[in-house]
Amino acid sequence: MIRLLPMPLVSLLVFALWLLLNGTVAAGHVLLAAAIAVGVPLAIAPWRPAAPRIRRPGLVVKLGLRVLIDIVVANLQVARQVLGPQSALQPAFVWVPLDLVDDHAVAALAGIITMTPGTLSADRSADGRHLLVHGLHVPDAQALVADIKARYEAPLKEIFA
Repeated sequence: MIRLLPMPLVSLLVFALWLLLNGTVAAGHVLLAAAIAVGVPLAIAPWRPAAPRIRRPGLVVKLGLRVLIDIVVANLQVARQVLGPQSALQPAFVWVPLDLVDDHAVAALAGIITMTPGTLSADRSADGRHLLVHGLHVPDAQALVADIKARYEAPLKEIFA
């Protein structure tokens, strides 16, 4: 069964979306939805990356709460900065050295940085050892790097260790 449905949740989602988008449960559409729901995951399975190995699931919840709080705080800070004088802003691109080696962990870090208002992950170095981050207001690049490494990279390192 696993070989027929390598990604059962994706298959279920494709099946349901096909029927919802067509607005019918006619036999032909149900058969076509089933064929697509089986065929698409089978077709993309060779390019699917290996599933991440999460070592500390409890830490995922703690990190998620930290990120949510940081998003709220950053929204307030960015609003204050944007409503203030533009000359006070010091935007900058900063290369953040990565201790993370797992691609899933790096993707999670880049996503967290991008979701947090005022920062954006822009690129990853060719060797994969640095992440380019743009900050709306970066008076101290080293402080930004230290904050990212302590608040997000360290927990991700434990989660994906």
